[in-house]
Amino acid sequence: MFRCVRLCEHSSSISRSLLNKNAPKTQAVIVSRYQDQVTPVHCKQNRAFYSQKATFHSDQSSNYGSGFCIIGGTLFFGIGIYKYLTESKANAAEAQTQGKSVEQATEDVFGVPPAAEFPSQVQYLLIGGGTASYAAMRAIKKRDVTAKILIISEDSYPPYMRPPLSKELWYSDDEEAAKKLQFKSWNGKWRDVYFEKPDYYCAPSDLPAKSEGGVAVANNTRVVSLNPTDNIATLKDGTEIKYDKCLIATGGQPKNLPVFRKASAEIQKKVSTYRTASDFTELNNITDGVKSITVIGGGFMGSELACALGHKGQKVGFEVNQIFPENGNMGNVLPEYLTKWTTSKVKSEGVNVITDTVVNNVTMQDGRLKLQLRTGQEILTDHVVVAVGLGIDTSLAESGGLETDERFGGYRVNAELQARSNIWVAGDASCFFDAKLGRRRVEHHDHAVVSGRLAGENMAGGQKSYYHQSMFWSDLGPDVGYEAIGIIDSALPTVGVFAKATEKDTPKAAEGAGLRDDGAENPAENTEKQPTTTTTTASSEEFGKGVVFYLRQQKVVGVLLWNVFGRMPIARKMIRDQQAYDDYTEVAKLFKIHSEELD
Repeated sequence: MFRCVRLCEHSSSISRSLLNKNAPKTQAVIVSRYQDQVTPVHCKQNRAFYSQKATFHSDQSSNYGSGFCIIGGTLFFGIGIYKYLTESKANAAEAQTQGKSVEQATEDVFGVPPAAEFPSQVQYLLIGGGTASYAAMRAIKKRDVTAKILIISEDSYPPYMRPPLSKELWYSDDEEAAKKLQFKSWNGKWRDVYFEKPDYYCAPSDLPAKSEGGVAVANNTRVVSLNPTDNIATLKDGTEIKYDKCLIATGGQPKNLPVFRKASAEIQKKVSTYRTASDFTELNNITDGVKSITVIGGGFMGSELACALGHKGQKVGFEVNQIFPENGNMGNVLPEYLTKWTTSKVKSEGVNVITDTVVNNVTMQDGRLKLQLRTGQEILTDHVVVAVGLGIDTSLAESGGLETDERFGGYRVNAELQARSNIWVAGDASCFFDAKLGRRRVEHHDHAVVSGRLAGENMAGGQKSYYHQSMFWSDLGPDVGYEAIGIIDSALPTVGVFAKATEKDTPKAAEGAGLRDDGAENPAENTEKQPTTTTTTASSEEFGKGVVFYLRQQKVVGVLLWNVFGRMPIARKMIRDQQAYDDYTEVAKLFKIHSEELD
């Protein structure tokens, strides 16, 4: 019966090979991943049974036994695999009905993401699944309603908004809603981070059959090279996709620091960066069970995240540290007096702000991280979040023959955001020439929206130039926020005019009144006459609300609106006009900072 047992094993192996070869790719991956687990239970039982009976009748029935073993083993193997796959599909379907994506549902059940099947050719290929890519897709569909668009994204989620990840999601009183990436806006309205509902998108394999056009998203997928001569993109697994038009909107990856990158694996498990929805989910779970968490970085993301964690820490009961080398929060952006005021505000949110220092070394102590600072101070913490900026992904430059910018980073593009024939770049990764302010690269939501939209229009036949002055905003909780446009750099000379704020001068009140301007949909011009006035400086220690003008060669190149909302068109016109003024107190009146009503 040893021969019978070996034949049974061979039949199982052959069946697995056939299933792997002939089944759809998703099932092939599943079977390959689970070969050890899905070896037919029935065959194993039969093998054990025949081994126990090997001393009986082996002479009389060896031929019959061998045949029976082969047939029985194959039959039981088939039944086992069919049952396994059927139940797994049912479990995946059930998980999807609970609000999970197809990809996440499949990964929950099978332990691996499904292997997508791709069309050999697509009309529009969008590399990147963020805001710029989504805006381009919408612009393409507006001009070409039957367009077939494939979005390739390394993210695990369909396109979504990033700003709430460091703002509103952390202020939700409904923890279960936050886990589903749902949040309450400052104005009290509930929404989630996704741009579209899941059924808006189709599977990549279904795209060719969409006679009226469609949009497919392939998550957890990376394009590793471009062949611009033949219009071919190659994926990490070797799959080649031919395209007619291609957009690169890959953004970048959050930077880490050498002191943490070179640390031991044990330390690195307690260090993370922050950018994606997955990062929010992970950090939200981590902060449910820590005594202390430390944010490294004092810029936009670091300060927003520190305030958000401070809010949760006061509710849950953990301390929040923030460490950075500048002398105050947003030290590279705000004038010094406003930086000091902002730091006081962050501290009032429950954050232990440690300025003018960096982490020199990190070790483990009793299962926690021990941070040794340049000043000699030591901090014990359970987890570190590094928020020190973005490293732009230009990995397609070499294969695609694309020019990158050594000073600003990103791909260099022309006025139409085109890098090469049939290749456009939008969002964080685009380094463009600003006719008013020179060559720039911008990492903000509004720029992603507008540059993505313009690139999409041009991909679909438009010939528009990018001249939009994009704005950005940042909130330190629901009570303090600012909007800015142009070059906002603390190294530039500034003039600030401030007034006492009221309860209506907050991000929360502005959203409720419909005055929170994202600058994307309303780049309207303001036609009010610009006065000529005399320069003044900030005269109030209580910086409740106001306007800061950033100057270069006496001309306004940047405007920051501090707790002033709905006035971005005025600021945009000032940047476009490039004028010098004599009295900025009078200029500030255009922004109605002395008005007590939001109108």
